[in-house]
Formats: sequence, C-alpha cells, structure tokens
Amino acid sequence: MPNAPLKIIVAMSLVSVLSFTGTNTLQNEYRAESPSDSNKVFVPDDLEATLWAEAPLFYNPTNMDIDAKGRVWITEAVNYREFNNKPDKKLHFDQGDRVVILEDTDGDGKADKSKVFVQDKDLVAPLGIGVIGNKIIVSCAPNIIMYTDENGDDVPDKKEIFLTGFGGLDHDHSLHSLTAGPDGRWHFNTGNAGPHNVKDKSGWNLRSGSIYTGGTPYNDKNQGNQKSDDGRVWVGGLALRMNPDGTGLKVMAHNFRNSYEIAIDSYGNYWQNDNDDQVVTCRTSWVMEGSNAGYFSADGTRTWQADRRPDQDMFTAHWHQEDPGVLVAGDNTGAGSPTGMLVYEGDALGEKYRGTVLSCEAGRNVVWAYWPQPKGAGFDLSKRIDFISSFPKVEAHYVWNDTGVDKRKWFRPSDAATGPDGAIYVADWYDPIVGGHAMHDKKGYGRIYRITPKGKKLTTPKFDLSSIDGQIEALKNPAINVRNLGFVALKAQGEKVVQPVKMLLNDPNSFIQARAVWLLAQLGDQGKAEAEKVLKESKDENLRITAFRALNPSNFSVQKNLGSGLLREMAISLRDVPYEQSKEKLKALFTAFDSGDRYFLEALGIGTDGKEEAFYKDIRPSWPKDPVGWTPKQAALAWRLHPKAALSDLRTRATAKALSAADRKQALTAIAFIKDKAAALTMLELSKSPLKDVSEQAFYWVNFRKTNDWQDLINWQQATAAVLSPVQKKMLEWQKIMMDTSVAKPQRELAAKTLASDLYGGQLLLAAAGESKIPKEFKPVIAEAIFNNPDRSVRMMAGDYFPRPSGKGLSVNLAASLPADVTKGKQLFQTNCASCHRFETDGKDIGPDLSMINKKFDKNGLLDAIINPSAGLAFGYEPWIIQTKDKNTYYGFLVGDGATVVLKDAAGQTMSLKSTNIISRKQLKNSLMPEASSLGLKEKDLSDLSGYLLKLPAGE
Repeated sequence: MPNAPLKIIVAMSLVSVLSFTGTNTLQNEYRAESPSDSNKVFVPDDLEATLWAEAPLFYNPTNMDIDAKGRVWITEAVNYREFNNKPDKKLHFDQGDRVVILEDTDGDGKADKSKVFVQDKDLVAPLGIGVIGNKIIVSCAPNIIMYTDENGDDVPDKKEIFLTGFGGLDHDHSLHSLTAGPDGRWHFNTGNAGPHNVKDKSGWNLRSGSIYTGGTPYNDKNQGNQKSDDGRVWVGGLALRMNPDGTGLKVMAHNFRNSYEIAIDSYGNYWQNDNDDQVVTCRTSWVMEGSNAGYFSADGTRTWQADRRPDQDMFTAHWHQEDPGVLVAGDNTGAGSPTGMLVYEGDALGEKYRGTVLSCEAGRNVVWAYWPQPKGAGFDLSKRIDFISSFPKVEAHYVWNDTGVDKRKWFRPSDAATGPDGAIYVADWYDPIVGGHAMHDKKGYGRIYRITPKGKKLTTPKFDLSSIDGQIEALKNPAINVRNLGFVALKAQGEKVVQPVKMLLNDPNSFIQARAVWLLAQLGDQGKAEAEKVLKESKDENLRITAFRALNPSNFSVQKNLGSGLLREMAISLRDVPYEQSKEKLKALFTAFDSGDRYFLEALGIGTDGKEEAFYKDIRPSWPKDPVGWTPKQAALAWRLHPKAALSDLRTRATAKALSAADRKQALTAIAFIKDKAAALTMLELSKSPLKDVSEQAFYWVNFRKTNDWQDLINWQQATAAVLSPVQKKMLEWQKIMMDTSVAKPQRELAAKTLASDLYGGQLLLAAAGESKIPKEFKPVIAEAIFNNPDRSVRMMAGDYFPRPSGKGLSVNLAASLPADVTKGKQLFQTNCASCHRFETDGKDIGPDLSMINKKFDKNGLLDAIINPSAGLAFGYEPWIIQTKDKNTYYGFLVGDGATVVLKDAAGQTMSLKSTNIISRKQLKNSLMPEASSLGLKEKDLSDLSGYLLKLPAGE
C-alpha cells in the first residue's frame, strides 16, 4: 500500500485522550485473592519499582518505545488470536488494534494521560514499535507499517506499508520490534512462522522458510531450502538490518525459533533470547553476524527432533550444538517463554548497571539481568540475577497453563525499555497463562512498572535539536531511538561537527564513546580519520571492534595480539571477499585461533564460506602428513570446514585406535556433513569397523543420511525396496469388498472386521478414514476390532476416526488427590511409557524427553497432559498419515519435508518418501500417545506415574 492520506487514517482511527487518576474499578478487580499484593514486585535493594501505568490507560501491551518527551508508546494486542479467543467473550476492538501514547504530565512518576495515536484494522496483535523521529514503525506481520506524524500533533498524516511479505499473521513467531542502531541503520527480527518473501526498496528479495507450520490457521504453508538474492539459504527466525529508506535489507543471523526481540548495543553487538519446543531449553545469547543459531537443520527442512543423535541431551540437540556451522547457544535458561530484550547503557541507576543485558521471561514472572563477560571471541552469560519479579525468589518450575488464584503469577513481562530519564520501564501483559496461543484475561488488563534508584527522582531532559549541543546531548541519551535523533542531525552536518563529536571519545561512559566512533566514520574524510585512529590506537578492545565494524576496512593486517573479538570481526568481514584476495588473511587468522574457542572457530567458518575446499587444500600441506598427529586446532578446523578434500584424512582419524573416542567422533561427524557420494560410501565402510564406537555411530549416520543429504547419492531405495506380500495383496482385496456397494452387507462387514484386525489392513482403514471414505455404518464394526490391532500405531491413531466401544473417562482431580507411590510409578513408566519416552537413563527418544518435565508441569498439569494427550501437541509431534502411488500407507511424525518427506513412526524408525510418489497427506488431530484408559490405567496409577516423573516426595 502506498502512502495513505490523513483522511484514510482518520476514518480508521478516531484519536481519543483519557485522563486517569486514583484507583480504578478495573484495577480493583485484579487485586490478589491471596494476602500478597499482586502489584508488588521485587527488585535489587538499591532500586525501587513503582506502578507507572495500568489499564484502562491501555490494554494488553506487547511492545513499547519511549520518545524524547519521555512518553511511552505501546502496541496493544487486544484482538489477539481471535480464532482461539472468542471476541464476544473478551475485550475486542472492531476497528483493529491500537498504538497508545502514555504520559506523566505532572511529573509525579506515574502516567496520568493516555492518547490513541492510531487504531487500524491492519493492526492485528502487533508485536513491535519503534518511534524514530516523526516516524512510528509498527511490526505487524505480514507488514512493517510506517506512520508519519508530519506536524507533531500525535495524529498520523501518512501511512505506508514499508515492507511486506513476512509470514506470521496473528502469530507470536512473527515480526518483532524495530530499532535504530548506532550505525544509523534499522535493525529488527522475525520469528520462524514463515515463509518470508520480502522485496526491499531496491528490489532485493529475501526468500526464507522452514518446515514449521501451525500456530494459526494462516500459517499453513511453509518450506525450507529457499535461496535469497544473495544466493544463501536462510531459515527459521531471522535477525535483519536495512537502511532507513528501506534499501539494503540484509540477514544478520538466522535459524532462530522465535527470538522475540533483538537488542543492539552501542558497540554493535546483538543480544537475543529464544524459546523452545520442549521443557528446558530456552536460551539467552550473543549473536554473531552471519551465524546459524541452530534451531532447524541448516536448510530448514528438518526439525531438531529429526536430527537428534542417540547420545545427545536435549539442549545440545535442540540448538544443534554438535553440528559444524552452528553458533554457541549461550545461557540455558530452562523452561519459559522469553520476550523483550534491552541493553541498559545509562548511568542513572548507578555505574554497576551500565551494560546490563535485560531479558524478559514472561513464563517465569521475571526480568533477568546479565553482565556479559568476554570469553574468547564470544561472551560468557553465566552471571544472571532476577532484576524484577513478582516473587522474592523466582521458581524453577514453569507451569504455563497454571491458572491458580495467586495473581502474582499473572505478571508477564513482555518488554523492557530505557526512558530518556534513565529509568527502566517494564511492560506487563498480565494473564493467567502464557503460551498455548490463548489469553485467559478477558478484560485486557496490563501494567507498566518504572524502575529507578531508591530515593532518587529522575526527570526527562529537554533537547534542543536545533543546536549542536542539543544534538550531542540527544546522542548521549540512554534511550536508543532518542539518541538516533542526535545521530541523524549530526550526520547531516558532515565534517562541520567532527570536533564536538570527537570530544565524546573522552566521555567516561564507553557506550557513548562507541556512538561517537560510529558517527565519526560517517562524517567525511576527517571523521573517518578519527575513527581509524581509534581502530589503531585505542586500548579498549570494544572500541577497536566498534571502529572496525563502522569502517569495514578491506585492507587490514592480522596480528595475534589484537584480541579475539577484533580477530573475529576480521574473519567475518572476509565472507564475501574472493578467495585469492582473502586467503593470506584467513591463514593468519587460523594461526591466531585457539582450539578451545568455538566462537572464533565459527567466525573462521563464516569467513571461509564458499571457499572451504580451496582453503583446506592450501593449508593442509603445512600440517602433519599423518592426520592422527594433527593438533586440536587443526582437527577442529577440518570438522568445521568438512571439505571433500579432507575425506581421506577424516577417515584415517575416524579409524585411529590411538585417538580418543571423542576425536574419532569428531571425524565421523565431519564426514557426515560432506554432501558427496564418496562420503556416503566411506560411512558405509565405517559401519563395519571393528571399533564398536565407530561402527555404531557410522551405522546411525548411514541410516540417517540416506533420508536426506545422501539420499540421491546412492540407490538406497533399491537396496531396501519392499514388494507387496501376499497378505498385503489380500488386504487390498478385502478393502475393495468393503467399499463395493453391490456386495451383501454381511460380507462387507466381515471385510471391515478383517481389515481392522490386520496390521496392513488397519493402515488401509486409517488412510481411507483420513479421506472420509469409510461408510458411516461400518465405523462401529471397525471399532470393535481396530483397538486390538497388532500394530500399536494403528491402535493409537484409530481414536481419530472410530468411537471406542467402551472405556471410562479418567478424572484429573481424582488422580491429583491420590497420594503417589513413586516406586510403583517407576514400574508403570517402564511398562507403559519407556518404549517412546526417555526419563533420565530409561526409555527411548521417540516422543518428548520427560527427564525434566518437573520444570514445566505441576501434578495437575502433567495429569492433564497424560489423560488428554491430544490437547496440546508439541511442534514436531503432530502425527501425519501419507499414502503413496504404490498403495502403501505410512504414518508417524513429520521430521523432514521437501523433495523428500521423512516420517518417524511410533517405534522410532524413519521412512523416507519421494514427494513425487505421494498422492495424499493429512495431519491428524490426535496424539500418537495412547489414551491412559486404553492402557488399562486408573487414577491411582496415574498419580503414581506423575509422582515418579515429577520427583515428588512420597505421598504427594
């Protein structure tokens, strides 16, 4: 949509102003029902938090930004997922969601005025806002919408669909907030609800997707392995950058699940958090430019569940941490639902908080604070504290669907932002649950807390943006989009302002120094010369890194003593440089590499992207001739690059008895990532190795890779092809009889029963039922037999289509009230669950790992999941049924999609099918997990089982 005139905007949104004082009736309805006050929050002892604003000034805040006047701009999501949340049962806006401006007009530290900037039917649960000068940029998939207020009256004069084509309409895994970085460009991100097919203002095309669908009715088509105009395959969630005019769209990192917000600091570092599919693998991370964050397979066609190797723990597998080419995942925060991110660069809270990275965790009712410390070429995020929470101590247990009466658990921080006064503002979505694509608070209540130093009043400064001094003060401000006002105004004056900007290099706040470096690099030759001095002479590595990023020099000298962070940036800068121009620098960078630094190794991998074969051939002659004698750094580089040229060396290392099992495993893994027929044949050979660890791993890789990267390299199908057996042929005959209306009914009923009692016949019935081809009158007849089918998967899936002939419903409440015997619970797990689920050292990795289920569910929640297994299917565990042209029927979890479709059945076996051979495919509504009643389990059994899995004390 081109620019929209004012009359269109006014037609969509009547601007309203609401003044608010005192205690409101709506607020009183949300007071805690327990003795504790639901509005009380806990912060560090030297800080204090006040309730700055609450409904009805605004509703359901998803994201916020703060302007130069200290006003808080909120995106609301009142009309959130109304396909799940019935609009007639909750607060609803017929004219669309809103952007609201909140203001403290009397300076008492609390908002007292609310104004609707815009209400627009194009706004359906927007998840991001950036206030950049007179432009208000709202992230609301499929669009980035720009509203322009040309005369400063808080009414939009223009509306422009700035960019469009992002996936994720009314989906949490979609477009998130946009901010102006220290480089003057705009930075934003989107989740994995693709596909993302976006053309920037210069005509450059982003094409990105993955196997992920679902979450909303609109997210029904997606695919991985798409190439953008840069020739690269970007998958999953994306971190993105563009120029303010909409040109220069660039993927900065990819393969997140749903990174809710990217925070960029004044050095140019990206910080993010990301949620997970299972119970204990959320993360907070530093993000390297050009990196793969590891959620899907590298091409986006497979889930992490499909790629999980037999010996991998969940966190390692979830983020592909043992795959070459994947960034270090960062801090494992466990179970949760992470949201907004912020880097606090101000001084108002005290020097110790300068540089704090804040991560909102809605699921756990907390905002965490990190103090990142350099670690090699990356960062250590192990220092984490609770910054603000509704509890004095944050619980490790995250129960997403716990709707208890303790309304302290309704504190759901959705975002954090720094105001121009130096205070930190935290938005609270406020709801009994988070996740499950639902909202239980029907009134849309929300809150904002303001965090300040204890006993100190902070005020918003006034900026004179017409003067250089005022522009400098704006650039120094801790509010990220406020300082962009100073950046833009100063940059427009060019070399005229070099001297006043240069003075900022002496500021005691190093973040302000970094902003000066970015700006100087864009102030003509004089400014660039000053930035070059910083790069060459500064003793602060962060500033040297900033200068390198700002200047992006092509002519630089690699020296080992420069520091790992700067060397990392040098390596990354070589990614798109032709090999002949970059090879000497790459060799020097490898010499500086410390073998234990995975961050540096990944930077080297990014720098050699597309040049791996040539680089390996050039560097290999300087290594020991016998690869068994390689140093750890040489072995690590061969693993990361895994070029075809290294295959012989890797094979030698994989079979070397003199090496440790870990070293052999490293070589085997590298071979598994070489997409070449010779690698497949080598792995086949290694599967016969006399070394048990080698043969077992090679056997796994052969059976795994023949379903994806190596499928077309060898005629695997010919080796494993199956022909119809006499029994299968007989079942096809019985199916014809059942469907033939000219045959007598008793004979057709006999055919139905015969099919229902046979493994292959049951598969045929499920396929026909999935296409609604089973005559209604035969369903009861089939039901009498199919729940006793010899194939467990048939029995489990039959409940989708056929009524159980008998079976009493089980009560969650009754089971929860009974004491648990964990010894009996262990026996029940081993008998009924271990064939699909792992719990600690017991069981198999077919369904979700239950080892840390106690971090997600309490007893009631787990019992509900057991008794109603289809109520909340985790992504990756939705069952599918597929029919092929050769009349075979397959069912299981979809773990790979594209030209080859890969299913994993209930026994853990994978089946690889050519998409061209598929005639029908259907996603089923019910879990493959059998209902507890079908296993003969009673409420007491379930109490014992849940007590064992939750590690409850005896009798609970």
